[in-house]
Amino acid sequence: MNVGYIKLYRKVTSSFVWTNSNMLKLWILCLTKASHKESRFIFNGQEIHVSSGQFVTGRAVIEKEFNEGVPLDQQVVGRTLWRWLKKFENEEMLSIKSTTKYSVISIKNWDEYQSSDQQVSSGRPSTVQQVSTYKNDKNDKNEKNNNIHDESSPLQEIIQIYESIFGMINSFVFQNLEQWCEDLSPELVIEALKRSKSANNFKYTENILKNWDSRGVKTLTDVENIDSEFKQKKGAWKKPTRSEPVPEWLDDPEGYNAKKEAELMQRANDDLPF
Repeated sequence: MNVGYIKLYRKVTSSFVWTNSNMLKLWILCLTKASHKESRFIFNGQEIHVSSGQFVTGRAVIEKEFNEGVPLDQQVVGRTLWRWLKKFENEEMLSIKSTTKYSVISIKNWDEYQSSDQQVSSGRPSTVQQVSTYKNDKNDKNEKNNNIHDESSPLQEIIQIYESIFGMINSFVFQNLEQWCEDLSPELVIEALKRSKSANNFKYTENILKNWDSRGVKTLTDVENIDSEFKQKKGAWKKPTRSEPVPEWLDDPEGYNAKKEAELMQRANDDLPF
């Protein structure tokens, strides 16, 4: 049973994680998984010691925990979750130490903000655990909003294409498409959407993007190469058809019958005694 609580500071609403509900969920998951005291436990058959503010995980584990109970079409893949964790690390919200079997994640300033019941004074330097200040949050947020409403931006084109195929876009799908633009590129997302017109199913679009991502596709040229390779394989799968001469009677039955009748008449005349 999950017991206990964590502190979540109001200034989280001013951070970049607040603009992405799934990213916020991942951050809260990290806070809830962190140990409140030194402890040890078994992970993948190995005993691991952790201090307060730390927890042990891996890509597959974090993906399973994050998507627990979430509909399949709304789940976030482990690759994306791990990339968000690396972003948290770059923003000094946490640190990650990885081995070949697991990773230890340490929440920055955990003891100061989770263990103490005292209110933090306004004169104290702000920290990432509070998620109080991020240098370019407002600029990033404004830039993102401008990109959404800029008719010439790739993101706006993606929204228009999506809505022309599937109807009105919702916030979850928008975040999903935005994430794919970062993971691959806007031009690849546009191409995947165009290829989904006949399917009329956004899951089909996602499957295309996942396939390209797994195959290391980076450009439209890579996509063309994959298409060409597929066509060649498809041609090789076709069995050679047996070629035989077409009988004369099948090709021209009326002409054949007339010719045959003439030959019989000639033979009959040749057999006459006079």
